[in-house]
Amino acid sequence: MAWDYTIAHHTVIELTNKMSIQRHYSFFDRLCLNIDQAVRALTDNVITTGHPYPAHHIKEASLNDAERKQAAALMRINHAGEICAQALYHGQGAVSHSQQTQMKMQQAAKEEGDHLNWCRKRLLELGSHTSYLNPLWYSGSFCIGLLAGMVGDEWSLGFVAETERQVIHHLARHLHTLPKQDHRSAAILQKMESDEAKHRDEALALGAKELPHLIKKIMAMTSKIMVKTAYFI
Repeated sequence: MAWDYTIAHHTVIELTNKMSIQRHYSFFDRLCLNIDQAVRALTDNVITTGHPYPAHHIKEASLNDAERKQAAALMRINHAGEICAQALYHGQGAVSHSQQTQMKMQQAAKEEGDHLNWCRKRLLELGSHTSYLNPLWYSGSFCIGLLAGMVGDEWSLGFVAETERQVIHHLARHLHTLPKQDHRSAAILQKMESDEAKHRDEALALGAKELPHLIKKIMAMTSKIMVKTAYFI
């Protein structure tokens, strides 16, 4: 019975995704969908692709307290970053001007949902917690996504491409900062890095515009605030 329920649940989700592309929603419909997406992201119930956990085959290393704390802090930052990614894609998809861009945002959000689940699972393995400020990260990023989407799809995709560039940079730094024997966390970050590069390339292929230098600097400064805060909270 539980197996049948799971299949039915995923079938409803897929039908909902298809319907969201094929029909025009009222403002109230969109509001309800956005609330549902936010609740899912903040309660670890996001829609994912179902890709396997990258660290499932890797033996847990023996970490001392300092190393475990460092690894957990970095994975908490990455989990918060994935909360932001969910919100950005949800906000941009909500106001996108084209079906193709909407589909791109929906698929990217699913893949970022994989990342969100992987980071949370690793945090639990390390005996730590996700950022207590996740609702703040989500709401702020959703508003940014809405603004980016309203400007136009080419600029919205440019925002995606630049976001992914900065995320890849952060992931590369984290891979060098992780305790060297923490191969489980490293495997997760390496897979995330590969997926983010794909999202960047897809956005560029769809016609992403290069963002002005000032916008890039503001994005980088905002990211630094999130990183420094999520490291501790």
